[in-house]
Amino acid sequence: MTKFTCGGFAVGICFSHLVFDGQGAAQFLKAAGEMARGLPAPSVPPVWDRDAIPDPPKPPPRGPPPSFTAFNFVTQVVDVSPESIARIKEDFSASPTGGGQACSTFDAVTAVVFRCRALAASSLPDDAEVRLGFAASTRHLLAGVLPAVDGYYGNCVYPVGIARHRGAVRGAALAEVVGVVREAKEALAARFTDWLGGGGGGDHYDVPLDYGTVTVSDWSRVGFNEVDYGFGEPGYVFTLNDDVNIVASVIYLRPPAPKRGIRLMLRCVEEPHAAAFADELAKFA
Repeated sequence: MTKFTCGGFAVGICFSHLVFDGQGAAQFLKAAGEMARGLPAPSVPPVWDRDAIPDPPKPPPRGPPPSFTAFNFVTQVVDVSPESIARIKEDFSASPTGGGQACSTFDAVTAVVFRCRALAASSLPDDAEVRLGFAASTRHLLAGVLPAVDGYYGNCVYPVGIARHRGAVRGAALAEVVGVVREAKEALAARFTDWLGGGGGGDHYDVPLDYGTVTVSDWSRVGFNEVDYGFGEPGYVFTLNDDVNIVASVIYLRPPAPKRGIRLMLRCVEEPHAAAFADELAKFA
């Protein structure tokens, strides 16, 4: 913890995904804050019971371990305004792809990231495969398996992947890209259930970690902004991931008040593409 002369302070947290996912980490920190405020017990009782989750048979290894390339990603911070998010949602609902359906803020922002990066990454040919990956919570799919879904703080996510040719993403309307994100999310339940039953094995998420791949992680709703050690909720929560150089990554955060919308912490393009990427994202500021 670092204290400042103004009376404020910053708390730095380092945690391992071997122990818990983002939602679980936030639950743990909220419990620590409740104990610091004098509560006799956490308001959400913690659930361990990791052995309750089925352990599907692991597929045999396929060839040598993968090799990784270290990239020189540029750190960028961009805010996507609530007005832009609302407009994307309206456009999707009114489009043939949406057909009157609603989309989430995650769908809208993820479509922006995927399409803007495809537009900016000019070194990739149009027939190159570009991919987007994210970890989706599966707690809601384990009701009846876990003793209590709300209190489980271990890893409870399943990887979701999207792959398209760069030219197809560049040429698509943003509403179409939103539809692609929603389709991937909607397939989660069936894919996760199949995996639990031993079907598919490692083929469910086989994404190369090259420059064509970007991963996104939504920290804006997992609960980090609700941690209170007795001084009120934090003014700002952000991630420090400058040492992540083998996979392009984007973290979704809440901007500091009074701003609204989504703040993007970006380490997903190298210097030759940074200006073009920022210009594309600026259209949604």
